[in-house]
Amino acid sequence: MTQRKTHEIVFNQKKPGARLFRLLLVAVLLSAVVHAGPRYSKNISDELLEKHHRAMAGQSSPDEVVNVIVQFKNHPEGRHFDKIKGLGGNVAKQLMSVKGGHVQLSIAAVKALADDPEVAYISLDRPIRASSTDRYRQSVHADYANSMGWTGRGITVAVIDSGISYHDDLYQRVLYSQSFVGGENAADYYGHGTHVAGIIAGNGYDSQYDGDYLVQGVAPDVKLVNLKVLDKNGMSSDSTVIAAIDRAIALKNTYNIRVINLSLGRSIFETYTQDPLCQAVEAAYRAGIVVVVSGGNGGRDNSQNTDGYATISAPGNDPYVITVGAVDTRGTDTRSDDRVATYSSKGPSLLDQVVKPDIVAPGNRIVSLTDAGSTLWNKYPGNDYYAYTTNSYAYFTLSGTSMAAPVVSGAAALMLQKDSTLSPDTVKARLMKTASKNFVNSYTWYDSSTKTYRTVQHDIFTAGAGYLDITAALSNTDVANAGAASPFARKVNGTVEITSNPTLGQPGGTSVIWGNSVIWGNSVIWGNSVIWGNTVVNGSSVIWGNSVVWGNTAIQGNSVIWGNSVIWGNTTVNDLTLGDGDPD
Repeated sequence: MTQRKTHEIVFNQKKPGARLFRLLLVAVLLSAVVHAGPRYSKNISDELLEKHHRAMAGQSSPDEVVNVIVQFKNHPEGRHFDKIKGLGGNVAKQLMSVKGGHVQLSIAAVKALADDPEVAYISLDRPIRASSTDRYRQSVHADYANSMGWTGRGITVAVIDSGISYHDDLYQRVLYSQSFVGGENAADYYGHGTHVAGIIAGNGYDSQYDGDYLVQGVAPDVKLVNLKVLDKNGMSSDSTVIAAIDRAIALKNTYNIRVINLSLGRSIFETYTQDPLCQAVEAAYRAGIVVVVSGGNGGRDNSQNTDGYATISAPGNDPYVITVGAVDTRGTDTRSDDRVATYSSKGPSLLDQVVKPDIVAPGNRIVSLTDAGSTLWNKYPGNDYYAYTTNSYAYFTLSGTSMAAPVVSGAAALMLQKDSTLSPDTVKARLMKTASKNFVNSYTWYDSSTKTYRTVQHDIFTAGAGYLDITAALSNTDVANAGAASPFARKVNGTVEITSNPTLGQPGGTSVIWGNSVIWGNSVIWGNSVIWGNTVVNGSSVIWGNSVVWGNTAIQGNSVIWGNSVIWGNTTVNDLTLGDGDPD
């Protein structure tokens, strides 16, 4: 029932004539309050006083029902709440900690209640404002980068996804739209692409509150090209995605497309040197476009006894793209409590054993744009985000590496705004070099599906080069004068070698910046002299120097990563779907 109906029910429960008596009483008390003036400002909040003044000026009704918190000087008894009811109010909830309660009553009655000498203070039942949404912008320092003027202005990102629907937060910044899905226009019927676009480029228009924007993307001034490949059920095909990649390459110069975001994927069927999807993203890379791909959500998959290792999806297995894993920020600004999400896919890639992911970024419970009425919106109604928005159907929460990839795409746009001459290799190398390596060694989580406790190691195949740090990447000036392809893991005589010289295909040897000559100083990052096998390396022998990313204990590493498991075999699966599903 509405608040107004509640008010009326309270009156109707009283004896005949009581309502007229109370209204006269309120009028008398109100007259006294008006003459009393400032005396009452000490026990009634300013916004309630303002509401009263507006009512007295005829700008609103004194009968307007408001939700307030009433605090008494002493713990209230029944008689205290009887006074409230006598003024036509409703006690919604007693609040013992504040010696009062949550009360619904009219503006006129609030002012009358303030005259009670036993009342300490009356204030609006104010909505609690989260310090932000899920804090992912703060975690990767995007908020600071934006405050310094790096907002992606002048850069365009092609979003190859389920389409982008109209949204106030993207107003006039979607430069071009095309659907590659038969029977569907370029709008987002699935509800995924709009969310991805918002993580990259949302400016927070519909989330304005108290002079702030609660829901913003990483690059709020960037422009977008919408290339729809996923249908209303989130499905696509190699040919459809490749056609969209081709279109992005063709439109590169027309719209200054510098980044492609692919928050989708499928299982690996062959080496990346043969996979058509991988070859398509390599073509975009060669055209000078930074290609960012979600790593997949197979981190919990133990069906092959790999504990989620070797679950990177294609085209995230291609060494030339930036493959992104997902971090759970736990809703805080600080990075110290952040963890790679349990569902985030781990490397190395099947068949080629490419070391993936390249980097990790926030991807858990990310609040971004929604298309009300889309498939995901209908499937997960509890994911709506209403807090302090001017449009109650504007925002939605999703989790997955699909949400992490656009965070990195937005970061790349900021870097390219600062220096438009950067090559895809330099963007990738700077992001990986400056990524934070300060994860805890490991953590344990409870798998409700198997009713067992499992462990996530923050190793090279889980966290990649580390946790995205946008300000550090923007500050870096290293230039990659060779390829920045991801390295390879090779099992040789029972040990595993991290090398830039693969058995199959390219890249290899000294043509890669993290071969024997590393562009970032004395700490060898991916050098081919780094070998770690049955004992997990630590200390100064770690490929990132003294910052140990994967810790001092192997946990299940010996039997899974270093043993004779499917990771080094030829297992494949089927279907092309987006790389998310619902990891929560």
